[in-house]
Amino acid sequence: MCIEAPSTAAQARVNPAIREILDRALRGDRLGNDDARALIGCADADLPAMLAAAGELRDRAKGRLVTYSPKVFLPITNLCRDRCTYCTFRKDPGDPGAWTMAPAEIAQWSRRGRTLGCREALMCLGDKPEVAFKEYRATLESLGVRSTVEYVGRACEIALDEGLLPHTNAGIMSRDEMRALRPLNVSMGLMLESVSPRLRARGGVHQWAPDKDPAIRMRMIDEAGELRIPFTTGILLGIGETPEERADSLVAIRDSHERHGHIQEVIIQNFRAKPEIAMADAPEPGAMEMARAIATARLVLGPAMNVQAPPNLSPNEIELFLAAGINDWGGISPLSRDYVNPEAPWPHIERLSERCAGAGFTLEPRLAIYPEYINDTWVDPVIMPALGRHRAELDGGGL
Repeated sequence: MCIEAPSTAAQARVNPAIREILDRALRGDRLGNDDARALIGCADADLPAMLAAAGELRDRAKGRLVTYSPKVFLPITNLCRDRCTYCTFRKDPGDPGAWTMAPAEIAQWSRRGRTLGCREALMCLGDKPEVAFKEYRATLESLGVRSTVEYVGRACEIALDEGLLPHTNAGIMSRDEMRALRPLNVSMGLMLESVSPRLRARGGVHQWAPDKDPAIRMRMIDEAGELRIPFTTGILLGIGETPEERADSLVAIRDSHERHGHIQEVIIQNFRAKPEIAMADAPEPGAMEMARAIATARLVLGPAMNVQAPPNLSPNEIELFLAAGINDWGGISPLSRDYVNPEAPWPHIERLSERCAGAGFTLEPRLAIYPEYINDTWVDPVIMPALGRHRAELDGGGL
């Protein structure tokens, strides 16, 4: 899908209130909640001008370069104490498909990924399963650790030994847990999903998910900034939130970044319906809903922010999302599937590169930490040598 730049006549038809917000964003003014809400709810007639402004803002800082992270997706455990109504990843002990990766598996997958050109080891897992399942507590004891986060630390050490750079997304972690993992990770992440407390109420998608309380998640995001951890977060569209709440979530992320400077990328992700989930019949966000959210993110977060959308969840919208202001496609794996959305295969890099080129962009690989964060402030000295080797290889074109 292609969105053409608005003509002069079309520009004249843009809602004056939207035009004024876009002009302020292009001047570098800070947009407020009301501005973000107006943008994300704009009329169809205003959307081309909004996308053009978001694309212009992106180009000022990022040019026409779009990136991705070659990764190995390591699902350390899919046991989870939360029960979100849209999730296919989480399992209970004894369920078909329940697993906890053994150290040898982590090493084997990491080694194989490295030979395929991967640089990131994405540690992805359920929230605090030891709180809910005594069987899993026995598993941790057999592995010689006291907690899931301690085991994640071991997995990070294994991945580092095999030549990858870890990025951990382990759900809610305490300040001490993040501090313990910082020397073993170049970055960490936690999806905010939504700042709306409504979703935790009776009948909401997070009713049975205590770790999805937005206040708890925002606290962890802020604490990551206080610990000087380069951080990934984002919003999830289509789980019962309103457009206004999407805008509020983006503003909350922006405000945390202004406090600490640590948000290295923001993901705009769309819900995908699956037959085995409680939300099997729920509508998926449309292409223009996603475009509005992406453009709003760019205009609210500014030109310097790295904004991404997962290409495997919207394979027909590559050109549209580029027009809306993204500059990154996130992690893409040549080895492991997307275990959160297993029905959605990763795009072939060659084909994705061709489509980016057709839209006027150059696709390049990146590390799990963005260049602006590679310094002594944001990187622990323990992991800096490994990061330095990867950076040199990437700059030199080697594996």
